[in-house]
Amino acid sequence: MSALGELRALSRKRGGTTPKTTTNLRKADGRAALVFLGPWFVGLFAITLFPLVASLYLSMTDYNLLQAPNFIGLENFIDMLSDPRLHKSLQVTAIYTVVGVPLQLSVALGLAILLNRGMRGMSLYRSIFYLPSLMGGSVAIAILWRQVFGKEGIFNAFLGLFGIEGMGWISHPDTALWTIILLHVWTFGSPMIIFLAGLRQIPDMYYEAASLDGASKRRQFFSVTLPLLSPIIFFNVVMQVIGSFQAFTQAYVVSGGTGGPSDSTLFYTLYLYQEGFKNLNMGYASAMAWVLVLIILALTALNFWVSKFWVFYED
Repeated sequence: MSALGELRALSRKRGGTTPKTTTNLRKADGRAALVFLGPWFVGLFAITLFPLVASLYLSMTDYNLLQAPNFIGLENFIDMLSDPRLHKSLQVTAIYTVVGVPLQLSVALGLAILLNRGMRGMSLYRSIFYLPSLMGGSVAIAILWRQVFGKEGIFNAFLGLFGIEGMGWISHPDTALWTIILLHVWTFGSPMIIFLAGLRQIPDMYYEAASLDGASKRRQFFSVTLPLLSPIIFFNVVMQVIGSFQAFTQAYVVSGGTGGPSDSTLFYTLYLYQEGFKNLNMGYASAMAWVLVLIILALTALNFWVSKFWVFYED
């Protein structure tokens, strides 16, 4: 008998597994894995891939939800080039992103640095500061925002204490968008928690070495904190930019679903909603959705390309 045969016989005597048994076990494990992954695959195809393909087809049709789609090719995309309201929605969303994201991240980073100092009642402060993020995208908070910045709102009542006559901040085209930007900045909790986790990962030895070299707190912030925190900043920037282009609830509730006054709060997603579910122009809305996907992909790719100039990863 060969050495291999002796080993197999010895394995069988000791209750070991033969190559055939091992293969059967692997097949059984594979079948079990497919059973457990089954719901995920169903969700992937039924909830994600099928609607994705369907929306791509609808984007090239004239479809009003009441009649069968009529294929018109790229006409919806061509019509976007001469749609003034779409251009306005892109402008409003761009201002909201360019102004709101840096302000929100600046506030979040500042508070994260403050909370990282180990003050008493840290857990309570974290919960309080994170609370706006839990409610910031809700309809209730958006309604509250209307009450705060309305003509008879709390903010005007506060200004009245100093003899300043307020105005309808959410009903004026020059200020309506800025109230929504302020609401976005107020929901700084999520990036703040991420910044705080990143700050906790920076070793104290870097600050000690910088202090020995005579670096001030300001110099330590720019030469130690920001470079080592740059991957976290990059992550927050990418996520917040994507989220800002998908903003809908705040603009819908604050403007009453109109995007007013004078389309000053006509976010891209709000205009998409109006075209799809108010005007029943679902083909055009589907085309807008795909343009939004391309915009987000382009901005994300741009962020990744620019990141190589300012994001530093610790070896």
